[in-house]
Amino acid sequence: MDRIDAMRVFIAALDEGSLAGAGRQLGRSPAAVSRAVAFLEQQVGATLLHRTTRASRLSEIGERYAAACRRVLAELQEAEAVGADERVAPHGTLTITAPPISGEEILRPIIDAYIEAFPAVSVNLVLLARSANLVEEGIDIALRILELPDSAMTAIRIGGDVRPVIVASPRYLSQHPRIDEPADLTRHSIIACTDFGREAWVFPPVKGGSIPRSIPFKPRLTVNSVRAALGAAVGGLGVTRLLSYHVAERVQDGSLTLLLRDAEPPARPVNLVLPQGRSLVPKVRAFLDFAVPRLRADFARLSAESSAMHG
Repeated sequence: MDRIDAMRVFIAALDEGSLAGAGRQLGRSPAAVSRAVAFLEQQVGATLLHRTTRASRLSEIGERYAAACRRVLAELQEAEAVGADERVAPHGTLTITAPPISGEEILRPIIDAYIEAFPAVSVNLVLLARSANLVEEGIDIALRILELPDSAMTAIRIGGDVRPVIVASPRYLSQHPRIDEPADLTRHSIIACTDFGREAWVFPPVKGGSIPRSIPFKPRLTVNSVRAALGAAVGGLGVTRLLSYHVAERVQDGSLTLLLRDAEPPARPVNLVLPQGRSLVPKVRAFLDFAVPRLRADFARLSAESSAMHG
């Protein structure tokens, strides 16, 4: 039996709510539908559906297998679209993930323009502070600001002058001890943003050393939002660590002051990441062609602002 065809039958049974419903949709006998599901269960070595005379219910393994089947069938459909030379008319839903701030302020305006340019494509923008598993979560493209480990992913470099920086307001600094080196942070009120460490911040080794410096702290405020950390720092609550482009405007207008500039980590690269082979899908290829030059221009501007901030 063909496994792809059996997957289609299995998903139809789920969508219709029963094996009989799948048979009616596909024009097959209940016995043929049952054989297809049994074939998959034999291949997997586990029960996928708990079947009764009236309905079917997924097992725990069946839930995970069903999600995998949907991804396989969707990718097969898109691959067939490539073979049918549908590159001139991208269509379907494009799923993109990005960190919240860069997703909202940089990527979303580009997505708006992309949707206008390609009316047959819809976009699902997922803003996440964590790094999603693109294959398991069905994501086409991710915007990531970090060094990428060796992986089976394709990375397209967008920019590379984004770095974690330490900031506090002039009012806070006027009322608290000087901060001349990372160890001085232990005497200060820390605003911890979960993206950058809840209990410690890591700094590069001292000159001539090889061991990174980890500075532990007990935060006065912990938030999972860059905007919340930025607002608390501007308000004078304490010291926080964010990315350079998060704080550039506030540093330039004097609301925040850069600290420990000699102890800043190296700049992080900005990449668009996607599973290998995904760029052949029309909607993905169209987005890359449309978005990459715009993103590079935006991050070049942010890099210039960051350089001016440090100048």
